[in-house]
Amino acid sequence: MSEIKSYHAHVYFDAETIAKARQLCEACRDRFGVEMGRVHEKPVGPHPDWSCQLAFEPDKAGDIIGWLATHRDGLVVLVHPETGQPLEDHRDHAIWMGAVRPLDLSIFDQ
Repeated sequence: MSEIKSYHAHVYFDAETIAKARQLCEACRDRFGVEMGRVHEKPVGPHPDWSCQLAFEPDKAGDIIGWLATHRDGLVVLVHPETGQPLEDHRDHAIWMGAVRPLDLSIFDQ
């Protein structure tokens, strides 16, 4: 297996839950010092829903994943490692909190 260089958590939301998602992402950023990406009000990349990305180092993964699991307040969160193999990272190594959403994996070279 490839070395895990970092992790991404993608918090999914819609027009009704955008404030809740922004609050969750900002709280995670402030508490753990994670890198918070833009709040996308449209599907981006393989993600079928609006989302915001949180990026963090492997040594913080346990604390952050546990915190997201207990603070997501019904939001769907996808967590995956970054190993340099994006297809496998999103398809085979994904950790879902809440409903599994259909990713558009066709964007990755197979």
